[in-house]
Amino acid sequence: MKPVTIKIEEIYVPQALRKPVDPAKVTALAESIADKGQEAPILVRSDKARYVLVSGLHRIEACKALGETTIIANVVQARKF
Repeated sequence: MKPVTIKIEEIYVPQALRKPVDPAKVTALAESIADKGQEAPILVRSDKARYVLVSGLHRIEACKALGETTIIANVVQARKF
């Protein structure tokens, strides 16, 4: 899997993942990203004209807090039921 850069505005966060974020965790991640860069890509799946978040809500919020407009992500396959 090769990481790609995606615009944060193109990522849809499903209702199931929209839980309150821990502000302390977001701040710690933002500081780490500012120091070292984003070390772990978020996971998204492709859904027509957008991406759907699979994992990485705190990393998205940390990048937003830093004023970033893009994020590094791995695009994964949707599960087949």
